[in-house]
Amino acid sequence: MSVNEILLAAGGALIMAFFSMVGGLWFAGIDRVLAARMQARIGPPVRQPFLDIAKLMIKQNVVPANAIPWLFNGAPVVALASAVTILLYIPMAGIPGLPILQGHGDLVLIMYLLILPALAMVAGGLAAGSPYATIGAQREMVTMIAYELPLAATIIAFAWKFASLGIEHPFSLATVAAQPVWTLVGPVGFMGLLLLLVTMLLVVPGELGRIPFDAPEAETEIAGGLLVEYSGRNLALFTLSLAVKTIVVTSLIVGLFFPWNLTDILAVACCATTAAMINLAFFILKLLVVMFFSVTLVRISVARFRINQVVDVYWKILGVLALLGMFLVMADALF
Repeated sequence: MSVNEILLAAGGALIMAFFSMVGGLWFAGIDRVLAARMQARIGPPVRQPFLDIAKLMIKQNVVPANAIPWLFNGAPVVALASAVTILLYIPMAGIPGLPILQGHGDLVLIMYLLILPALAMVAGGLAAGSPYATIGAQREMVTMIAYELPLAATIIAFAWKFASLGIEHPFSLATVAAQPVWTLVGPVGFMGLLLLLVTMLLVVPGELGRIPFDAPEAETEIAGGLLVEYSGRNLALFTLSLAVKTIVVTSLIVGLFFPWNLTDILAVACCATTAAMINLAFFILKLLVVMFFSVTLVRISVARFRINQVVDVYWKILGVLALLGMFLVMADALF
């Protein structure tokens, strides 16, 4: 790789990091406004998450006396960096040059990278030296293990379908984007994909630690859990990592289930720049729709689950639905 290519990749990574942080905070503001309207409240302005981050950035970092300082301070940085790294592997809106690390990773790598921000939060919680943070870290580990089953079943179903048709690189998101899986299945496979879509939509709040799967924080039970001892810039970095992860997980669902571009659907002929802008706007709209159904609507409709209920939901209900969806996709070729 030449120096120019390295500089372009680094510049692209910085742009993606800025886009994901701004987009994630904007999505958080929209989520709060929509939730307030659905509950007949006025709610905060859309810009409130930006104001919160700005305030945290100028506040002092407080490190507990019993904490492990280097791990306590390093965990938020690792969480944000790993969340941004995932976004470098996910296609976005058919824009040329994206993803930046195209061809260097696949769905299996993305699934493993999704664990890193959660592990960073666990490490930070354990390093805080607080019993509340320790309980939150334990709950985060249990939640993370629980939602891996439906996530893995979904990825296996997609890869198996592409591999069974002899398509190269079945684990690649570029392959999914080029050949939407809905066009490759019959009625049985279609039903399986619907089950997998519902499952993935309910994996999102677990990945983001949102209600009803926010047992690791649970302010009314363990006073904030993982983040109870965090303040100032460290808390801001963790908040930004969750904002970026919102873009990551919604982009993953869009990339798997809704990879179409608006210019292709409408058969619009225009210059490359205009097409990229249209497709980007359509991509952001798809992300907002996914966020509404997977985060806003769910947290308004359901109260917080206990940690044992989180495991029951992900393994006994969503795990079974994901496995059933996977088997239906596999069995589709028999009908």
